[in-house]
Amino acid sequence: MTTIAFIGLGNMGLPMSRRLIGAGHRIVGYDVSEAARTGLARQGGHAAATLGEAVAEAECVITMLPTGRHVRAVYEDEGGILAAAPRDALLIDSSTIDIESARAVSAAAAAAGFAMVDAPVSGAVPAAEGGRLTFMVGGGAQAYARARPLLEPMGANFFHVGPAGSGQALKICNNMLAGMTMVALSEAIALGEKLGLDHQILYDVIVKSSGNCWALEKYCPVPGPVPASPANHGYAPGFALPMMLKDMRLAQQAAGSVQAATPLAGAAVALYQMAAAGGYADRDFSAIFQLIAGGGDRTHAGTTPASG
Repeated sequence: MTTIAFIGLGNMGLPMSRRLIGAGHRIVGYDVSEAARTGLARQGGHAAATLGEAVAEAECVITMLPTGRHVRAVYEDEGGILAAAPRDALLIDSSTIDIESARAVSAAAAAAGFAMVDAPVSGAVPAAEGGRLTFMVGGGAQAYARARPLLEPMGANFFHVGPAGSGQALKICNNMLAGMTMVALSEAIALGEKLGLDHQILYDVIVKSSGNCWALEKYCPVPGPVPASPANHGYAPGFALPMMLKDMRLAQQAAGSVQAATPLAGAAVALYQMAAAGGYADRDFSAIFQLIAGGGDRTHAGTTPASG
């Protein structure tokens, strides 16, 4: 049993904590939300009243926070993790943040005598609940070897992708592609709908053809073909649209820093911005289909061929 401080008990952090508790680890968690702390206590973890209390006896600290600003504050501010945690604790940041912040925190951790990895995840809430996350880990080989057994209860795929910041770089590339693919898929389905094609027929054919992709096969943005997809549950967020917009913006920021051309991603960012500002901010990112197909409540649209 390892004593793990888990900082950030939101939509991803809480189910990840639950997986670690189920694997026999002692979880001491902290979140600024009292409801999140209560949620951890209900599932068998210990809810700390302060960040310092959470990390005081930790053998490992895992953070899952919204932005680089939050991560830097939690680690580097007075009374933060680098000041309050035991020096032999392993630090794992599973947030999705900008590469610059990830490298800065890693450097600060190393200067303070800590081993640290950046370990962002792919898979969204359903994968976190089922222990099927993919971890992309940046950092030294020894730190990765220490982290791997602690990550295993939460995930199904683990990749050591390079030095500090590399996990964030790979996550940004992956989510940029996922965001663009969902836009492209939504355009194709919306076109098929206007041409009189049934959603199920579109799915059945494309999933066996050259247009197949994860967004279609696992996360189809229209009701019907994939029962577990958010589209069949009112577009309730598995991965919220504003979070995809955040990640797409991080990709644009990273692309600008190395002068990489990403014109398709730039166009996708504009669409997600329009959706977030136009009433879709409380929905899953696959709800971009609703914007592309014409907006409004499209829960039952296109389930039968359009009349011609």
